Amino acid sequence: MKKILLTFAAVATLGPAAFAQQKTDMESSKTLVAYFSATGTTAAVAETIARVTGGELFAIEPEEAYTSADLNWNDRNSRSSVEMNDRNTRPALKALKENMAGYTVVFIGYPIWWNEAPRIVNTFIESHDLGGKTVIPFATSGGSGVNNSVSVLKKTYPDIDWKEGRLLNVNSESAIRKWVESLK
Repeated sequence: MKKILLTFAAVATLGPAAFAQQKTDMESSKTLVAYFSATGTTAAVAETIARVTGGELFAIEPEEAYTSADLNWNDRNSRSSVEMNDRNTRPALKALKENMAGYTVVFIGYPIWWNEAPRIVNTFIESHDLGGKTVIPFATSGGSGVNNSVSVLKKTYPDIDWKEGRLLNVNSESAIRKWVESLK
């Protein structure tokens, strides 16, 4: 009887610690949430995804920051218009993400420009080895859906293990949690 009580006491004491370790391992499942955000909208969604997944945030930033004039989609000569009209444009990155080998899941977020991901997202993808990783796109938009942007990314990078993308205009933690859980 004493042996049973000691065993029960050990399980009761170690159980929560073992569970906490298991939870920590799940939360640190090597998830990266990389995102480009021109106005802060996509950044807010990325922060929520990182919180929900326990992932690490990484801002995809251009070497030269975009100004309001650069983002004026009504001006055919604005930087964003010029970039989006040339499929080969690859804006330089401010920094690369180190240690990409350590991640198994990579969320890539962006605002939709001209029904596609901004060209800087291509720069990020082409500058990092995403082989063997699960890549999950997400986007924000004032009027476009996500399907075309994801289709273009899949066609451009067919060797990447893409999962279904999602338009996330609402930064609701419960909605994002539900979406993330549906990906498992």
